Amino acid sequence: MPFKDPEFEKFYAYSKLLQTKLPKKELAESLQLSDEIAMEYYRLQKVKEGSIDLIKGEDGELDGLTEAGIKRAKEEKALLSEIINVLNDRFGTEFEEADRLFFEQIEAELVQDVKLQAQAKANKIDTFKYAFNDMFLNKLIERMDQNQDIFDKIIENKSFGNLVKELMLNKVYSRINDESQL
Repeated sequence: MPFKDPEFEKFYAYSKLLQTKLPKKELAESLQLSDEIAMEYYRLQKVKEGSIDLIKGEDGELDGLTEAGIKRAKEEKALLSEIINVLNDRFGTEFEEADRLFFEQIEAELVQDVKLQAQAKANKIDTFKYAFNDMFLNKLIERMDQNQDIFDKIIENKSFGNLVKELMLNKVYSRINDESQL
């Protein structure tokens, strides 16, 4: 750093040298509060005596609490048929049972993908969605010839495509992280 004033440079060199010659004072010494604060009273009191034993024959499970101590209900998982009904109602589409199978196949392939499983288990859903979006698009393109109508609707209609992607993201993420299903 260039100094424009030589007097500052000289003063800096002098103070650096002076600092080595001055006595060093510990921080603990400067924080002595014994003159200002004194403990006058201290009391220990036994409130209760006993043991905490588990009762035989009763379940030992505890209900978990969420942040701030509020218990939340478990998220209900929607079936693909319900998701298709939502898409039909919201976008006026006419998807049927065969279309549900198309979505089930894509979901199954995404859930079985080892790389996607590792990313889902290692990340929160907000971060996982970036890896999922690419994989979802690849699986959709691979199956494009099986159902051209759905493929066109997802690619051309952004709001429809984003809703399908979001619903599928949540379903795949929860299935991968729910160890009972793998």
